[in-house]
Amino acid sequence: MAKTFLAGIVFTLLAGLVGAVIFVEEGWMPANADSPPPALERWAAHTSLRATIRREAPKGPNPLAYNEQNLLAGIKVYSMNCAVCHGAADAAPSNIALGLYQRPPQLAKDGVEDDSDGATYWKVRHGIRMTGMPAFGGTLTDQQIWQVALFVKHMDSLTPAALKAWREVPSVKAL
Repeated sequence: MAKTFLAGIVFTLLAGLVGAVIFVEEGWMPANADSPPPALERWAAHTSLRATIRREAPKGPNPLAYNEQNLLAGIKVYSMNCAVCHGAADAAPSNIALGLYQRPPQLAKDGVEDDSDGATYWKVRHGIRMTGMPAFGGTLTDQQIWQVALFVKHMDSLTPAALKAWREVPSVKAL
């Protein structure tokens, strides 16, 4: 009886695995960026991202001081590396942002001020798999990444000079 039950479990697992391979190999799993993802894919991606950030993101506050120099530096790095996807102060998405899957948040509108500094740092440094979010750890310094995290964290409470610089970031509007 136990052997039959165990054989049934093994058969069911193997049949599921074979079914999953056929599903992927035959192209029945959507690969195009303009189709909505299946619920299982959305759940797996979001659950994995949250768990990874919870486990790996730096804990504690941003090591850089909240001051004009760091905010202005963060805005400069953001404007050169992030604005094309995440938008400028007007929150108008670019053609690139509109064509990406998953759609990047327009940070002036969909802000991430409630994310921890460490979570934002982790996302910028490591990127997010199977999205358009690249890993900047190989191209930006840790200081630059922390400056971007500082700016994004405080984009709703900028100093007057930083607010002026933020509003001057050119928008790449969709046609």
